[in-house]
This record gives sequence, C-alpha cells and structure tokens, in this order.
Amino acid sequence: MTTEIRDARPDDLPGILEIHNEAVRNTTAIWDEEPVDIDDRRAWLDGREQAGFPVLVAVDGDRVAGYASYGVWRAKSGYRHTVENSVYVHVDHHRKGIASGLMAELIERARRGGIHVMVASIESSNSTSIALHERFGFRTVGVMPEVGIKFGRWLDMTFMQLTLG
Repeated sequence: MTTEIRDARPDDLPGILEIHNEAVRNTTAIWDEEPVDIDDRRAWLDGREQAGFPVLVAVDGDRVAGYASYGVWRAKSGYRHTVENSVYVHVDHHRKGIASGLMAELIERARRGGIHVMVASIESSNSTSIALHERFGFRTVGVMPEVGIKFGRWLDMTFMQLTLG
C-alpha cells in the first residue's frame, strides 16, 4: 500500500487526535501533559485553515499515518515570514519515510507561500526529529536548558532553522 500525502479534512481528525494524544501520553515531543478531545483538534484545524496555514496528512489506506503543519512562530507582525513546523507520525508507522514525505511537502508549501524561515523547536533528546530536520537542511541555532517539564524531569529545547529563500 502506498502512502498518500494530502490536505487534512475534518474526517481525518480522529486519526490526528490519536497521534496527538499518543505523543502527549508517551513522549516529550509535545509538552502538554493532558490528552485533548476531538473539539480541541477541530478548533486547531479550523484555526490553521483560517490563518492560511497547511495541515497535511499522510494516509495509508484509510488510516492517518502522520500529520504535519506549520503556524505562527511569534505573534508580532515582524515575524510574519517565519513559521514553526510540527511533524508527527503514528507509532505503527515509524521509520517508513512518512515524516520525510510530510516534511518535504511542508517545506514546498512554505516556499510557495512566501515563507522566508521555518523553525523547529525540538526536545533536545529527540535525536530522531533532530536528524530528520538536519536531512532537510535545518541547522541548530540554539539550545535552551530546562525550559520545560514533563514526566517529572526538566526538558531542554533545541531550536533549528531553515532559511527558504
């Protein structure tokens, strides 16, 4: 079965919710500590669409295998050409190239959309995500130690940046 990457639709929200909440419960990829409900993900999708930001899904058959988006990095108008990305893959689909496919399409959408810089904020021990971003030309521009907490331990944040144009 081949994986299709396309714009997310409302009927993809249960799959997006499953991936999101698994990351909340079991990883430091998302620094929230409580799972969310479908209304939260619906509001998130609506907000991204209203702002003109893409939300992509990788679909394997009838199952959402991963999703990606970018959005506002900082709310001040001077940052309007900089976005922050997010890429998440269902645990059953890790190491199948899905994150790479989503990232490639996300970067292409950003280029076409006139985005100048894409940033990533990654928990510093997440070597898989850091390596993914490095493969696409992102470079580490800073590390902030102990700026978050989850699972009873302090987390460091690695900032990466890709200049698109």
